[in-house]
Amino acid sequence: MKVILILSMLSVCLSAKAQFHTVARHQPVCRIDTKKALSPVGKVSNPNKESVSTAGKSTAHEHSEWVRRYMSVSYPLKRITVTSPYGYRTDPFSKKRSRHNGIDLRAKGEEAYAMLSGVVGRVGQDKRSGKFVTLRHGGYTVSYCHLSQVLVRQGTSVMPGEVIAITGNTGRSTGPHLHLTCKYKNHCVDPDILLQFIRETKNEAVTQLGVLE
Repeated sequence: MKVILILSMLSVCLSAKAQFHTVARHQPVCRIDTKKALSPVGKVSNPNKESVSTAGKSTAHEHSEWVRRYMSVSYPLKRITVTSPYGYRTDPFSKKRSRHNGIDLRAKGEEAYAMLSGVVGRVGQDKRSGKFVTLRHGGYTVSYCHLSQVLVRQGTSVMPGEVIAITGNTGRSTGPHLHLTCKYKNHCVDPDILLQFIRETKNEAVTQLGVLE
């Protein structure tokens, strides 16, 4: 199931552009030197100038494509630490075992970013989620909850890495954090699927850029 969901996301983000973020999940999961990634391809000594020129253009194109791939996804925060995973847990209010339909990430007044290119579906506030914003990414919808401020409007397009909100402690919350929920075709799924996809996409791009140097 996870493999199918991850593969389906490839069509969502391949044409997107974004800013760079160095992010960590307990420990840094990927880093990239933007200056190195965007630097021109080095000269090659070869008597066949036409062949060298063609090879240089091909390598430069590959380089550009992998930079674009790296930029096509973004973590929702600069640093990722999961404080409460998806699934059953002891509810902090009722103290009873109940299903947690998302994940909680450590955050206190931090910028929250769009993970993929998409459209703002809903912006609102209620007693449970507090201030929230929902983004649509193809068949996926991702909700950011307990925010202090939403910085985007309903119906507008967003790009990976775009600041969409400031995290907070509104609604049914025991403290500042970011609660993420994710649905695929209206069915709840573990948001870690998205984090895994982002991690794998960035790591692959970093590896390929290293090979091209």
